[in-house]
Amino acid sequence: MFEKILIANRGEIACRIMETARILGVKTVAVYSEADATARHVQMADEAVLIGPAEVSQSYLKADTILEVARKTGAQAVHPGYGFLSENADFAEKCAAADIAFIGPPASAIRAMGLKDAAKAMMVDAGVPVVPGYHEESQDPDLLAAEADKIGYPVLIKAVAGGGGKGMRQVDRAEDFAAALASAMREGQSAFGDARVLIEKYLTKPRHIEIQVFADSHGNAVHLFERDCSLQRRHQKVIEEAPAPDMPLAMRDAMGAAAVAATKAIGYVGAGTIEFIADVSDGLKEDAFYFMEMNTRLQVEHPVTEMITGQDLVQWQLLVAAGQKLPCGQEDLSISGHSFEVRLYAEDPANDFLPATGTLARLQEPQASKTIRIDTGVRQGDVISPFYDPMIAKLIVWDENRDGALRKLRTALAEYQVAGVATNLDFLSKIAGHPAFGAKDLDTGFIERFKNDLVPASPVPTDEDFALAILHILLTRDATASKELVDSTDPYSPWNDLHGWRLNDTGHDDFVFSVGDEDVTIIAYYEKSGFRLALPTGDVQAFGSLLPDGTLSVTLGDRKFSAAVATIGSKLVVMNAGRQVEIQQVIDDFENTGSESGAGVVSAPMPGKVIQLFTEPGAAVAKGDPLIVMEAMKMEHTLVAAADGVISDIFHEIGDQVDEGALLINIDVGSEE
Repeated sequence: MFEKILIANRGEIACRIMETARILGVKTVAVYSEADATARHVQMADEAVLIGPAEVSQSYLKADTILEVARKTGAQAVHPGYGFLSENADFAEKCAAADIAFIGPPASAIRAMGLKDAAKAMMVDAGVPVVPGYHEESQDPDLLAAEADKIGYPVLIKAVAGGGGKGMRQVDRAEDFAAALASAMREGQSAFGDARVLIEKYLTKPRHIEIQVFADSHGNAVHLFERDCSLQRRHQKVIEEAPAPDMPLAMRDAMGAAAVAATKAIGYVGAGTIEFIADVSDGLKEDAFYFMEMNTRLQVEHPVTEMITGQDLVQWQLLVAAGQKLPCGQEDLSISGHSFEVRLYAEDPANDFLPATGTLARLQEPQASKTIRIDTGVRQGDVISPFYDPMIAKLIVWDENRDGALRKLRTALAEYQVAGVATNLDFLSKIAGHPAFGAKDLDTGFIERFKNDLVPASPVPTDEDFALAILHILLTRDATASKELVDSTDPYSPWNDLHGWRLNDTGHDDFVFSVGDEDVTIIAYYEKSGFRLALPTGDVQAFGSLLPDGTLSVTLGDRKFSAAVATIGSKLVVMNAGRQVEIQQVIDDFENTGSESGAGVVSAPMPGKVIQLFTEPGAAVAKGDPLIVMEAMKMEHTLVAAADGVISDIFHEIGDQVDEGALLINIDVGSEE
């Protein structure tokens, strides 16, 4: 076994690898960018080395710099995690040349599976079924359009070097093909340095089911059963579970055998995932699944496999990379219970899931246990930056059966409290509580089919929300005043009593909140026994205390419960029983500088780069017309006109990096050319 390894990654996966390394007594070296100087993975490691600025191209993707750090620190191996250099065959070869073990497959296997078209050709030769499509070399747009016509719409355009939904576009009509092709090629070039694509038939009711495989350098290979990753948004996984619901034993055996055969056919070593698409228009059947691709690395969703098998896949990786045999054979592996994983992201579901940035003003997690696991790379107070994937955490739960695991998932999600950035927490909770999800009515179109249920309008504050917000303000004020009294020259002065005495007043404060287009005024009366709040629907007696971790222990009327409130500027985020609502307080002399700029202005919804313009000054546009394409976190986002008008100004050029809220385009609304 290795004495010391370098982890060429960041965030939750770097922390996850360190946890296993610590159990094995293996020392760890972290690398970090300037933006990650105080990150959790840096503090967890035995030693850490700065490798460059925030941009990944100047830090986490600098293979030579990382290898130099490995040499200087005496690391015997490099674990690439996932993303970044994990599927970079050149990096694997450089590790070998430097006599540093690459904790992953050989470069030849990465290359064989790295290009989707070549991988599919190899699978055909190995007798593994593949989805009908075009996997040849020519990238002539007219030829690709003709091939799409032959395959029949809908089709899926996929970057040959792609992954994570990048460079992937579903096309339902021939007239939309050219624009989708150009966009997929641009995104493939940006994310992977390769603009080539393949075309596949798009199955109308598919399930995404993948098989975890493992192989060693002694010719042994096994599978650790399947994961169902059908709950996706824009081809990116949202919820994963294992085993796949209603999976027939014959189909599990057939998929497992095909996955192991594919693994052996390419001389694979280490952890990998064979991804299949299953046509479930007539239910799950052993003759209705097709090879999609192989991920030559550890997957984000590997914890659900660990939960149902009791195996530590990172430990397996280290053992195999050190030249040892697999810890067990196929006959030693079995499925126990059911597990779910959800990915908690800093993104705004109400704003087309745009990535969000900001400081985690509050991050309260469920209590971890043997059946509730949290993999994270951030803590309260950390910043979600625009430079990296906006994942906050992965929540993984286990129980003896799917119903039990789903109940546990709903409870754990309700215990999460996150404030400071927009998140998909409520979105995840609504999926977990949706009757169709509970009934196993699964396919990759689930989220789009039930979008109106899963992404409702922003919640309207209730009287209880207002009461909690006011209690938080008052108790925070009291705590601050109590601390200041220690240094006061006259601690008995009535001016130091925030709510017991007022000059020419009756002992109350008015609080004004903005709700939609209206202001709501609530009066808090200070009484000996606490507070009396005059809420819109009537008065209520309120008591409370702030615990050291920020939890609000409260009594409203005859109810006792706990909640939390985070203050971000003039905004209060109330978190109560899994529900989260934002309340805007109206403060005297406070000027609202929000981003609502009207239909005539197009502003950047997030930090990013301008990569394409569809218009010019003087051009007439109609509501819904595409105007500009921004790239953020290697994904493209098209901004459209909110109203008819004429373009008066364009403030940025292609290639410009812009901040969130930056003015991009002005439209003279209602003007005619």
